[in-house]
Amino acid sequence: MTFALAFPAIDPIAIQIGPLAIRWYALAYLTGILGGWWYLRRLLRVPSPPMSEVEADDFLVWATLGVVAGGRLGYVLFYKPMYFLTHPLEIFVLWQGGMSFHGGALGVIFAMWLFCHRRGLDFVRVGDVVTCVVPLGLFFGRLANFVNGELFGREAPDVPWAMVFPHGGPVPRHPSQLYEAALEGLALLILLHLLWRIEAVRLRRGALAGSFLMGYAIARIVSEFFRQPDDYLGFLWGGATMGQLLSLPMLAAGAAIIAWGPRLGRVRP
Repeated sequence: MTFALAFPAIDPIAIQIGPLAIRWYALAYLTGILGGWWYLRRLLRVPSPPMSEVEADDFLVWATLGVVAGGRLGYVLFYKPMYFLTHPLEIFVLWQGGMSFHGGALGVIFAMWLFCHRRGLDFVRVGDVVTCVVPLGLFFGRLANFVNGELFGREAPDVPWAMVFPHGGPVPRHPSQLYEAALEGLALLILLHLLWRIEAVRLRRGALAGSFLMGYAIARIVSEFFRQPDDYLGFLWGGATMGQLLSLPMLAAGAAIIAWGPRLGRVRP
């Protein structure tokens, strides 16, 4: 006999006042952005910070625009380009979901480059501290995926903690959203926090950004082995998923940044 944990049927709408509905997914984004802003200000309370707390306040708007615009465009281009080519107006229907982390990362990088260029800040050093904050948003985002019952895992009838998801058929599946929340979110957040506390690492330009890129890529590649690929994509080259293929350039970029660390220089305390 196959046993499975009961999926906690949580209404995806957290608050509804008349026609106004606020979804848990939106609250997760809001919590991740505001929590990240608070955490960023805390990290900047060290000698020789890469930017001031006031500049961190200003960067919040830039980062938000980068996350939303990049995340949506990444989803459109990486996951469903043909669909949105024939339904272009639906690109702007953000409330129905559909965001890509890899696209959001590119959007934040571009926004950060513009911000640093206008403010005369060190792009690499700002990237080091900003990447320490990103896992906090990933953690809340994956929890929202779990609440929505989306992005569920592969079939796992013999796993004691497997769940039957509302849209995943009758077979118990891995709660892969929770795996991702633990790996991409909590574990990576703790790792980068500990590295930030080490002055030698903090003052080495690119060390933290490279560690984040490699850490996220490894966590995503591992978690994708338990996650059910999207129906409209399935398994791709070599049996890999889109998430794994998109993570490979991140892994290579992170390794390159760390390897070239001495050439990037070290900040004098």
